[in-house]
Amino acid sequence: MLLRFRLANHRSIRDEHELSLIGTEFNDGAARETVLRNKGRPVAVLPVAGVFGANGSGKSNLLSGFRFMRTAVRDSFAEWSKSPGVVPREPFKLDPECRNQSTLFEVDLLLGDTPVRYTYGFELSDERIEAEWLHAYPQGKRQVWFDREAARADAGAAEFAFPGTGFRGRSTELVEFTRPNALFLTVGAMLNNLQLSAVHRWFNDNLWLVTPGADIASRTRWTQRLLTDPREAPRYAEDIIGLLSVADLGVTGADIDQESGELRLRHRAMADSEVTLDFLREESLGTHAWFAFLGPLLKVLDAGAVLLVDELDSSLHPTLAAEVVRLFQDRDANPNGAQLIFTTHDATLLGSPVLDRPLDREEIWITAKQRSGETELYPLIDAKPRPDENLERGYLRGRYGGIPRLSPGRVPRERSRRLAAKGSE
Repeated sequence: MLLRFRLANHRSIRDEHELSLIGTEFNDGAARETVLRNKGRPVAVLPVAGVFGANGSGKSNLLSGFRFMRTAVRDSFAEWSKSPGVVPREPFKLDPECRNQSTLFEVDLLLGDTPVRYTYGFELSDERIEAEWLHAYPQGKRQVWFDREAARADAGAAEFAFPGTGFRGRSTELVEFTRPNALFLTVGAMLNNLQLSAVHRWFNDNLWLVTPGADIASRTRWTQRLLTDPREAPRYAEDIIGLLSVADLGVTGADIDQESGELRLRHRAMADSEVTLDFLREESLGTHAWFAFLGPLLKVLDAGAVLLVDELDSSLHPTLAAEVVRLFQDRDANPNGAQLIFTTHDATLLGSPVLDRPLDREEIWITAKQRSGETELYPLIDAKPRPDENLERGYLRGRYGGIPRLSPGRVPRERSRRLAAKGSE
């Protein structure tokens, strides 16, 4: 379970920002209590975070930060060895000094059947891993499993420190295998260190990113495999047909041609009959979008993982998007504690009377682009909204920020002015 994510100097995010899924005093009921305690009270964790903001404000760059961290943890040992330095890094480009500053990523996690909190993070430059750390909190007490600082090695001291007795692996051997541009966590997992493998496994099995349009073909194949694969279908086929049916698409079932693999969905027709339609040629774009969404959605719910969705409103009708949010919030439908983090422009998710505000106040985050070009990320609860406040109206009126600084009619006036100027030439 993800508790928080911290990053700095990645794409448009220059200064350090944190996305937190820890419940607050603004909890409207969606947060789930955990074994963690703060001042004697249980710490609650949110199942959903929705990020709102204007075009170009940095919403997608936040999700890109998640993806970069996951890729680094999975691939730094094998893939980054093919070339010197840390090639994929993307520091803030609008300030040349940021190229000389490190990029930061850190997560707080709650893992295990007997849940333990972990803090893992790293900083990297173009050339190497500048710092890396992993802390564990069994029984609520911090253990520093390892602490890495490249600057210590520059000064002639040991780059790695293993204070206390928390880390029980053969640290000397693992350090010898760790290149300057490889993460120690990755090396340890690849060499079967059980302690490090547990945290590494979270990155391997979590942070599944859905990008509407860009990956719809692969997600469609994913959902179709869950329908047809003898190993997967008993677990997922009924769920897929059920969720297609309740989405008011008219779908009642699915048929797969065993020879060609062609998918055809069955639809209600007149006189209580059914008609089959060819999926690729006859189904609507809306049906395609929902079908492609179901594969990753059901896998994440089953695994208790984290689903990242860029522009949720580009994939789904607002009513259906609201139901996806409620699906993650519902303890019976989401018993394994899966989490959803999404970006959107759809303000109806904030408080339309029709949709009955699917998002709690503390589940809402805003990105805003500063005049310097950098992204600011902050929770809506910074504005201290009332429980009964119309968040949609407040957001669209600019009360919380995160909307374009654009007066009504400015776009057509700009176009008219330019056309008039050309006509007078």
